[in-house]
Amino acid sequence: MAAALMRAKSGNQVNVLSGGTHPGDVLSEPARIAVLEFGASMDGEYPKEITDEVFMNVDRIVILGNEAKLTAVNGMRGTIETWLTPEPGPEVGDKLEQTRVVRDDIASRVENLYNQLTKN
Repeated sequence: MAAALMRAKSGNQVNVLSGGTHPGDVLSEPARIAVLEFGASMDGEYPKEITDEVFMNVDRIVILGNEAKLTAVNGMRGTIETWLTPEPGPEVGDKLEQTRVVRDDIASRVENLYNQLTKN
């Protein structure tokens, strides 16, 4: 979701890559719907593992949640930050409603990160 939201926000101003430490087999359907509602798209994306090459070629690595762990790679130029997003349960509704809560939190963080990366 973060990659799709950043692409929608930044256009060509920020080069966005997406990957995971333990990627699943398919993208989350509620996540796909939630970003579409926000005017973004996950088209062309698929679950993939983050590689050492990514570490060497980016300004920022964002980890979503506290389960994934990444260690800095020697020679990397960027920084690693963790976004602890909400983890809503059934009390807020179905899986799509839960995903919307997370999406809204990520969208706010994407806005802040975009401003940091593009300030002159």
